[in-house]
Amino acid sequence: MAENVDRERIVAAVRELLGAIGADPDSPELASTPFRVADSYAEFFAGVGEDPAPLLSDAVPVGDDTGELVLLRDITLRSVCEHHLLPFRGRAHIAYHPGRRVVGLSALARVVEVLAARPQVQERLGEQIAQTLEDGLAPRGVLVVLEASHGCVADRGVRQQETAAVTVASRGSLADPAEQAGVFALLGGALRDAGGTGEAGRHAGSAGS
Repeated sequence: MAENVDRERIVAAVRELLGAIGADPDSPELASTPFRVADSYAEFFAGVGEDPAPLLSDAVPVGDDTGELVLLRDITLRSVCEHHLLPFRGRAHIAYHPGRRVVGLSALARVVEVLAARPQVQERLGEQIAQTLEDGLAPRGVLVVLEASHGCVADRGVRQQETAAVTVASRGSLADPAEQAGVFALLGGALRDAGGTGEAGRHAGSAGS
């Protein structure tokens, strides 16, 4: 858990919040809640202030033997919307055309984890992942597809529980619609339609709804 999180301040803030909604923070049912929330927030926001770049430092040179494409699909995604501090969760899919270096596949998942563990919006998160890979690996192209359901859409406001947002961020050769189409064919399903536009920000919903 993040050491930069001030648990005592969170505890005090949650106690104040409980009182503000008319609940008794000293009741047997709620007395431990502020401490549990503090522990949860330390986990949810462990990526605040963390630089994901070192996660790609073990990239290895492979010369001309890189292959055409690296695709890691179905990376578990969990983050917190910065507008309402409600969770959004789903999957991340990362593809890149290698340049002279490749990195262990687990490093891609760790980049997603670090960047997601902070107040976020899905659109920015995809762009940050793509930029981290471009800076760290110098690939010929990067494509990041995120699909997630958002608590701020499902549990408040319009309460659309079946909706999912799909966002696309791309760099280099994989910004080309024809190149993207091949990746979306591998991903299959509804994502094929999202990739067909070639847009770098198509989405079915917004974290700020």
